[in-house]
Amino acid sequence: MTDVQPIARKSLVDEVPPPGRLLVLGLQHVLVMYAGCVAVPLIVGSALHLDTRTIGLLVNADLVVAGIVTLIQTLGIGKILGVRLPIVTGATFTAVTPMILIGQNFGLPGVYGSMIISGIFGMLIAVPFSRIIRFFPPVVTGSVITIIGLSLISAAAGLIAGNDSTAPSYGDLPGLGLAGGIVLVIILITRFVRGFFSQVAVLTGLVIGALVAVPMGLTNFSGVAAAPWFGVSTPFMFGLPEFPIAGVISMCVVMLVIFAESTADMLAVSETADEPLEPARIARGLAADGLSGVLGGVLNSFPDTIFAQNVGLVQLTGVRSRFVPAVAGAILVLLGLVPKFGEVVASLPGPVVGGAGLIMFATVTAVGIRTLHKVRFDGTNNLMIVAVSLGVGMLPVVAPTFYAKVPETLGIIFGSSITSCVIVAFLLNLLFNHLPWGRPPGDPPLAHVGSAAVIHHADEARTDP
Repeated sequence: MTDVQPIARKSLVDEVPPPGRLLVLGLQHVLVMYAGCVAVPLIVGSALHLDTRTIGLLVNADLVVAGIVTLIQTLGIGKILGVRLPIVTGATFTAVTPMILIGQNFGLPGVYGSMIISGIFGMLIAVPFSRIIRFFPPVVTGSVITIIGLSLISAAAGLIAGNDSTAPSYGDLPGLGLAGGIVLVIILITRFVRGFFSQVAVLTGLVIGALVAVPMGLTNFSGVAAAPWFGVSTPFMFGLPEFPIAGVISMCVVMLVIFAESTADMLAVSETADEPLEPARIARGLAADGLSGVLGGVLNSFPDTIFAQNVGLVQLTGVRSRFVPAVAGAILVLLGLVPKFGEVVASLPGPVVGGAGLIMFATVTAVGIRTLHKVRFDGTNNLMIVAVSLGVGMLPVVAPTFYAKVPETLGIIFGSSITSCVIVAFLLNLLFNHLPWGRPPGDPPLAHVGSAAVIHHADEARTDP
């Protein structure tokens, strides 16, 4: 009898759909993540008082880097970079508050210098981090995600009402009404529409809000005509990078949070696609995130992470081919090469962006709360970890000048709600759940408390909505 050898099953992630379907599905991924991706340069640019033309260039650079990193993650570069899964990356909200704080103290050269060093740091620690993810359980990630959302709500308020409370135009009723209308539109779409169109509710709200703002006289697209149709972001557009120690430390802490986010989504996608995911492959995906920090620092963009809404789209459509998001990455690069397009986005009125942003940032907070729901509180000290980390993280949000008299380096590190929350939550988790000091004899370590949800339920532990 002749032995029959089993035919090797082709991985679902390596299947290539027909060209027409490939293009449509790739465009669908872009639509799902677009609003969240461009929100980051809009918020950072507004907070640093950049002009519309400069913010438009940031939008274009953001799309180019997001597209490049998406291509690397989906197609891979040998056994060095890329997880080779159906994922889409984009600018992360995790870096927004630290970047604004660094920019206010050191300018954009300090922001991008700190980002470059954090990217190099990320590439160096990608392998060891893939093996120590247990130090970032839900009690840590949930606290940090909650703080990220809460800290950004003030940015949405500034976009809607203005950043100068003494200005005569502060809190004008037309702007408040427009933002409230956008929130209502997003709610109604989410409630009464299903499937893909429900997932692009925020983008739809942005488009409708921009159209309504035209007859209200709130729009100014005069700069669009002057913007060229084709252009590439000039490397180091704001000058040679600078490397303030406080900024470097803060952005390196942000990179650790980005790694926890991306690990969560890589594992979620691998489960959906029935694709084994070993630590070495996770490390290649994390190294690509680190590369995004280097590219962002050179090309005037932002650190990227895997977008959870695109993970949800993979689960919704059942299309697991990694070549679909690769097409999305190519589309993002092409969009980023059209400065006129970035100028349109940068010219959107503050209330329009703020209304949509309010929903996105509040959603981030809600995701953090949902992540904390996985934590075991009874019989543990996890409640203390959450309480102290949230309390310390909220201090610079409710009192921006709280650290005004401490040394500059410490002021920048702890003046960022996200950075301070990460440091406190991580250290307290080590103290209460990992170190044996003070634990009664025979009492097992509580490192497992709350489950290793960064691994098993991490698809919900995200910072982008």
